[in-house]
Amino acid sequence: MPCTGYQAALLLRSQRWLPPVLLYTVTLAVGVQTGRPVLDALGWTAAALLPVTAWLVRVCATQEPPAARAVTAAAAGPPRVHLSALLAAVACAGAVGAVATGFVTLISDAKSADHKVVVPLLPAVAAGLLACAVSVLVGAAVGALCTRPLLHARGWSLLATATAALLALVTAGSPAKHAVSSLVTGSRTGTVQLPVPALAAAALFAAVAAAITCLLCSLRGADGGGASA
Repeated sequence: MPCTGYQAALLLRSQRWLPPVLLYTVTLAVGVQTGRPVLDALGWTAAALLPVTAWLVRVCATQEPPAARAVTAAAAGPPRVHLSALLAAVACAGAVGAVATGFVTLISDAKSADHKVVVPLLPAVAAGLLACAVSVLVGAAVGALCTRPLLHARGWSLLATATAALLALVTAGSPAKHAVSSLVTGSRTGTVQLPVPALAAAALFAAVAAAITCLLCSLRGADGGGASA
């Protein structure tokens, strides 16, 4: 999709992806040590990815100057441009999460939390990747609903993004909480649970958020009816 490639290239060239990715790296360095039980480490990896994804979505949704956004919107249509920005952020977050999952798996101990039960590594990696996917989708939905075209003021947008990301990780019924909890709970007994229902719920949540924001872009125009955030 050319529009998504354009948004991804903008993100890479602007280097605005560095702060969220550096934050993610520091969070992993603090929370994941060599020899930690693999499922616990993968749970931490997935949880930390949610706010990072929300941040990346906000970056992609606001990275174009108003004049440039008007040009791309005139060429491709406001909904398509906005969707491309969301997809670019999701792709970036997904790539970061996949790399982190692989690295964390390599340095972790493939055993239960008490280091007595051997955890099958391939299912554990699959569960970790699915949990990261859930966090990416929920984070993308949070980021999409907390920036333009819904919120334009930078302060309110940042506050809403941080608050919603935290709630998505701790609120009962949240797909992200379910996916992370399944890893942490499984670590106690050495069993691997694939968070497939959480992934389906997260995909639905992300699709609804994308549809709402793209519809608003279609109704309000390229900049969502307000000043750039």
